[in-house]
Amino acid sequence: MTVDDARLNRPQPPVTWRGRVGDAVLAVVVGALVIASAPPAAGWPAFALAGAGSLALAAYRPAPRAVLVVTTLLLSAYVVLAEPGAASALPVVGAVHTASRVGHRVPGAVAAAGFLAVFAVAGEGLNTTLLLAGWFLCANVTGLADQNWQAYLRQTEQRALDAERTREEVARRRAGEERLRIARELHDSLTHSIAVVKLQAGVAVHLARKRGEEVPPALLAIQEASGEAMRELRATLVVLREPGPAGRVKEVVERARAAGLSVTLTDYDGDLPDEVQHTVYRIVQESLTNAARHARASEVTVQLTADEGQLEVRVEDDGRADPVAGFEPGIGLTGMRERVAALGGTLECGPKDEGGFLVRAQLPLSVREMTARTSEAQ
Repeated sequence: MTVDDARLNRPQPPVTWRGRVGDAVLAVVVGALVIASAPPAAGWPAFALAGAGSLALAAYRPAPRAVLVVTTLLLSAYVVLAEPGAASALPVVGAVHTASRVGHRVPGAVAAAGFLAVFAVAGEGLNTTLLLAGWFLCANVTGLADQNWQAYLRQTEQRALDAERTREEVARRRAGEERLRIARELHDSLTHSIAVVKLQAGVAVHLARKRGEEVPPALLAIQEASGEAMRELRATLVVLREPGPAGRVKEVVERARAAGLSVTLTDYDGDLPDEVQHTVYRIVQESLTNAARHARASEVTVQLTADEGQLEVRVEDDGRADPVAGFEPGIGLTGMRERVAALGGTLECGPKDEGGFLVRAQLPLSVREMTARTSEAQ
């Protein structure tokens, strides 16, 4: 995610009433400075133009371009009427700065050039005009610097959110892997031992009854307890192997469409093992998130096809990914690759030659058979 992405894709925070009051106070202070520095011979029309152009700065947050136009025109007319000094440029300098900090650098430069042309003709001369040109240049540069700083802060915040989301997914995946490891250990050791105890107790009870002997109560208790332990252990193994509810691809596609992204889905109509279904859901979710947030794509195609025991997940967009530029996978794509590798699959991702971005995963459908064999063994 670049600084331009953060600036263009992240909405600006709402302005509070305190912020609006502060903007109004600043506009009044600028207007007072302009009027206080006006020539003694300036009339009321000139004062009105200077005051109106300065007070327009109070609306720079919701309408920076309109403020730029109004302030430049009114202060230019004020310069023609009153022939003031350099202080008359303060409202225009402020308007150029606020326009530049929200990305309107070209209109700001045009307004500055227009005001300087008027001031050079009707103002205090060439030296003051050159001084004001430096002011306007600084206003453009500081506006751009402020814009990039705000974009950097938003980018850092977004990275923190992405890292937090990825950490949660990694923690869930590791917890699932640990549950499976514990389930395998219990099945391979404890289940076998209990089964042997149950079998031996059953044989002893059977031989005692066959010989007409009274079965010892302790032996019956061992047989019953071992059977109950086997049932509880099987239930515990089922819980440990349960991967949790898996989301459907159609759900995440519908959410992406509701957010304004055009998505074409070719879904797989067969049943999928829970592990594969969960991984497919996460792949499509991460790919659509990247297409909407980073690639600025207008069209995304999601295809799920099965062939020769392999499920192919293909997600491609028409975003602005450049195959010539260097590509470095982020945290989300790295987690996606780890998830696919855990199932024994493969993942390819990167910019396409014709433009856009492609994510292609191959997942084995044999996970279902492995799960079924494990359940039968238990």
